[in-house]
Amino acid sequence: MEHRRDFLKKIAVASSGIAFGGSALGFSAKSYNRIIGANELIRVATIGVNSRGKSMSATFAGQKNTEVGTVCDVDSRAIPLAIEEIKKIKPDAAPKPEKDCRKVLEDKSIDAIYIATPDHWHAPLTIMGCQAGKHVYVEKPLSHNPREGELAVEAARKYKRVVQMGAQRRSAPVLTQGINELHQGIIGRVYLAKTWYTNNRKSTFLKPGTVPAWLDYDLWQGPAPRMSFKEGLIHYNWHWFWHWGTGEALNNGTHEVDVARWGLGVDFPTRVSSVGGRYEFKDDWETPDTQVVAMDYPGRVSLVWESRSSNGRKIEGLDRGIIFYGENGSLDTGGDSYTVYDLDGKKIKEVKATDQAADIQGRNTASPSLGMDNLHVMDFLDAIKNNRKPNCDVEIGFKSVVAMQLGNIAWRVGRDLKIDPKNGHIIGDSEAEKLWSRDYEKGWKPIV
Repeated sequence: MEHRRDFLKKIAVASSGIAFGGSALGFSAKSYNRIIGANELIRVATIGVNSRGKSMSATFAGQKNTEVGTVCDVDSRAIPLAIEEIKKIKPDAAPKPEKDCRKVLEDKSIDAIYIATPDHWHAPLTIMGCQAGKHVYVEKPLSHNPREGELAVEAARKYKRVVQMGAQRRSAPVLTQGINELHQGIIGRVYLAKTWYTNNRKSTFLKPGTVPAWLDYDLWQGPAPRMSFKEGLIHYNWHWFWHWGTGEALNNGTHEVDVARWGLGVDFPTRVSSVGGRYEFKDDWETPDTQVVAMDYPGRVSLVWESRSSNGRKIEGLDRGIIFYGENGSLDTGGDSYTVYDLDGKKIKEVKATDQAADIQGRNTASPSLGMDNLHVMDFLDAIKNNRKPNCDVEIGFKSVVAMQLGNIAWRVGRDLKIDPKNGHIIGDSEAEKLWSRDYEKGWKPIV
């Protein structure tokens, strides 16, 4: 992957190329020039900077008229490493180190927060941020459970804050062109989207341990009911435990399903089913390592997501991707590019990006694409300055996330779910409805 400093220099030089998507990106060439020429400084605090957050701290620092004023993490080791990354971009930067995100929210000088915490923190901190008057960029998934997602939407609207979910493909200009062509009928009526994710993850075993000196474990748990510390959980393997994580479906599936839902032009499904399990290893994982989620939407439309967390063989030559099927052919995409085929599988059109937004490393947890990260952050900042909704507004993010959360709920109860297509709620299944929300540690329940 290209070094960040060199990449950002190229982005600055090629500013006219970045505006390729025009208004479809959320900002035109004219408004982009306002970004790089405006004198209003936006001060950002990055929260959760161990891996993805460290990379994105530098991405925010590289934006014009933007300053990373605070770097926050419950892991004292992560903060200086993130500050070091920022200083590679802006040597004179002096972000304030902070352990407690609540103190960040009290800081009146901070205009916006970036959230890359574990999933169980995403929506509560988004809501807290809106209430504190901050704009919010929150990584996917928007929420740990559907009810939190609803509350995050309510908070953004009530407090009139810009909330962007980290679905970076929404800001990819060539992909945006491809989605527009789908909507204009390039393959006729689109009736099915197939999506997938593959990896080669290993087994996970947890064991009782002592909280390390560098970690504030109580604050790491935050809204989640308290559980004893176990070695092997932090910093990544919490993804595979329902108490904190949402499995591969939300960890990675959110990206492809969001693009699929965008291309299909659908909101909430009418039926959701899921099969799979923890098949590769007998270990401590609770979420599936092999899973297929199928969703039917109004208008004779379906969406399917397939995941193999522990078998890295690619599908259609890609470790992750999306195929749209229509009456007259199909359209394939994985990043900021697309290819169109006729009904016999003959390639009839291929469009690729000309900049680094096309470089996708699908299994890179820090930054699969510096180009798309940069474009999505730019869109967020422009939305703040121009008082508009960003490309992946909180409500768009909620609709994509709840689809996969319903897939997990269907898997956990072991049966298909009937869904109200007006709001995504489960119909006539009291056991499944209990998983619409969660219990919280006393004093931490989010309220809008």
